[in-house]
Amino acid sequence: MRLADSPPNPWFSWDYVERNHADIADALSQHVSLTVQAVAIALLIAFPLAALAHLRPRLAAPVVGTAGVLYTIPSLALFALLAPYTGIGRTTVLIGLVAYALLVLVRNILTGLQGVDPAVTDAARGMGYGRMRMLAQVELPQALPSIVAGVRIATVTTVALVTVGVVVGYGGLGQLMFRGFRSNYHAEIMTATLLCLLLALVADVAIVLVARVSMPWSRSARLLADVSV
Repeated sequence: MRLADSPPNPWFSWDYVERNHADIADALSQHVSLTVQAVAIALLIAFPLAALAHLRPRLAAPVVGTAGVLYTIPSLALFALLAPYTGIGRTTVLIGLVAYALLVLVRNILTGLQGVDPAVTDAARGMGYGRMRMLAQVELPQALPSIVAGVRIATVTTVALVTVGVVVGYGGLGQLMFRGFRSNYHAEIMTATLLCLLLALVADVAIVLVARVSMPWSRSARLLADVSV
């Protein structure tokens, strides 16, 4: 039974935010930094892997399969396995996050490249495009919608997975969640949870806006489709 003189412990407390704004800002900054770096590194690795699998179809199954195996390893187990070799902290968390983002990115990039209209590639080939030039100037631009979808999924997933880094002492907003669970302080848990949701939403919207600016031809295609209807 709760005592009458027990201090209130609401699910959200603005007073908690005001008193702990420095800790919250540090945790949020760490969370954003880990997310951006993990997705960026995963993209740098995924692009050449997907391109190689596209250019050499026999390599597609091994590449996607290897990324899939990494993805199936439970996050807690992966961080625990990495810690003895990479230490406690940022490096271990980054390696784990990159590993989890790889499957989504490789699969979406490869799917986008494989889904390019054969008529487009045939026309480019007839104009004298070599294999690498066709990949860079024809297939990749056509595959951008699928690539953007993969980046969106990978980013939102990474925002959630960063919190698991608390097991090696570097979990961004997960640090606040863990501290809140230990002290049974609901306001701390809820504040960190809401910030994670807000961060995922902002990141997703930002990616969509950047994609619309970088893919003007897709807007034109949608406009023509609407007019024809």
